[in-house]
Amino acid sequence: MFGSLFQRQLLSGNFIPRFYAYYYKQWADYTMPFHHHDSTEIMYMISGTCRIEVKDGNEEKGIKLRKGEFIILDAKVPHRLIVDKAASCRMLNVEFGFAERESSSPSLRHIADEEAAVYSLIGQTSPFVVLADREEVYPVLKSLVLELDQRGTEGTLMTHLMFIQLLVCVARLYKERESSDVPSSEFYIKRCVDFLHHNYDRNIQVKDVAAEVNLHPGYLHRVFKKGTGRTITDYLTMIRMEKAKLLLEQTDIPIHEISDYVGVSSRQYFHLLFKKYTGSTPVEYRHSKDRNSWKQDEISNHS
Repeated sequence: MFGSLFQRQLLSGNFIPRFYAYYYKQWADYTMPFHHHDSTEIMYMISGTCRIEVKDGNEEKGIKLRKGEFIILDAKVPHRLIVDKAASCRMLNVEFGFAERESSSPSLRHIADEEAAVYSLIGQTSPFVVLADREEVYPVLKSLVLELDQRGTEGTLMTHLMFIQLLVCVARLYKERESSDVPSSEFYIKRCVDFLHHNYDRNIQVKDVAAEVNLHPGYLHRVFKKGTGRTITDYLTMIRMEKAKLLLEQTDIPIHEISDYVGVSSRQYFHLLFKKYTGSTPVEYRHSKDRNSWKQDEISNHS
């Protein structure tokens, strides 16, 4: 019996999955003590956000999970869940291991022979893997849990086949991330852009964006620049300046307050950014729009 997914020994015999636990759980304002399992665990974030802390030797690593992301924790890896009161979450957890036996369903060895991505996933050496779903993993995982609920954890041909589908979906995501395939890069870029649009009014840095999407800041910088032609900082500035233009055009918010609305703490720096971006100061920009509006009204009154 093996609890670990990440070991080549699984490819030397006829190993099939064995399921130990599965459950949905809503968490809020909770800190779990460090613990470990004798089996591999998938923690899938259905909604909300949470933090997973993992002990890797003498080092503790923190991972922020948000909707659509999941972590695969290998057996014997100490970890704990932390959920803030203001950031409740709903998760789906599945714990599984492997048993060696003859079966009518394909073994892990057969799957890895057919699917190179599965071979790579099983052979990876990290104690955990964090991946972002593209709406492929969750439907399979949910169907597997429903089947287990109805048929029991001993496993049937259907649960084995569903696990194969799940493993292949996860392995392909892992392979794409490791090889920086375009679909994976586009997914992370979209996540970054969404985060920037939702948080441009806050004092955010590149490291905050990287933490949100669970990528190293340097790697995220390269992916984002390659995909958009801009740095994250430049993209954030563009969003802020376009929002500032809109506020100057369509609202009566005092000019000295606009910088606060777009997340630039220094008014002087905001004026410099705006002048560089538009060629006009905020005062000049608002006056020019007011004049254009007056001219349009005049045209309308004489037509």
